[in-house]
Amino acid sequence: MSIRSGLRGLERLARPLPAGVDLYQLRPDGRVLIADRDGARELGPDGRHGPAGEELLRFIDDGQFAHYLVGDAKTSPERPSNATYKLGIVAPHSAFTPHAHGGEHLVLSLGHASCGLYDAERRRVVDVPLTPGLLIRIPELMPHSFANRGAGPLNILAANTGFGIDHEDYAITAAEAERREDAQLAGALREVERNQSVGTVSARERLAARLRRFAAMLETPR
Repeated sequence: MSIRSGLRGLERLARPLPAGVDLYQLRPDGRVLIADRDGARELGPDGRHGPAGEELLRFIDDGQFAHYLVGDAKTSPERPSNATYKLGIVAPHSAFTPHAHGGEHLVLSLGHASCGLYDAERRRVVDVPLTPGLLIRIPELMPHSFANRGAGPLNILAANTGFGIDHEDYAITAAEAERREDAQLAGALREVERNQSVGTVSARERLAARLRRFAAMLETPR
């Protein structure tokens, strides 16, 4: 299904909405469409699509992007908004720099991802393959990495308690932990770095993705 026809269908669906209501379509191909009663548009990973206020922000690393749904980049214990909830767009075959968050972290994968987690009790890194619809909860200060195993953009929905991406405790990397002289956290993050793997998409997962795209074509309003 082309972006143009997808926009037309979403625009028709959104036309009767009350003022202030937005409708998001997270497509199986990783592209994101937004509509309200005034029209529909694509939220593009280059940040140039969409009106002011809907720009994509840098998400930990260059080439990764975030779009806030609840809270904002400046959320902090001193400037609270309860929790932040954002849409992330992860570049193909890429991974975030391993990090730990100052607050609890939940990620819903809408594609084929992987998450590396440091198990302090067993002193080892565990790699968890994620498929569309799997949500993972990560406790505060647990070193982890997150990767897109696929060849297209990966959409994730991420919720964090207490911190927006501008806060110094949002994503603590190994280099930052070393600067803070936190040897234990730095060592765990370096261990995640050494074991980090983007991974690949299996033949069965590729078939499932094709079927999901076909289902989306049938379900999208025209």
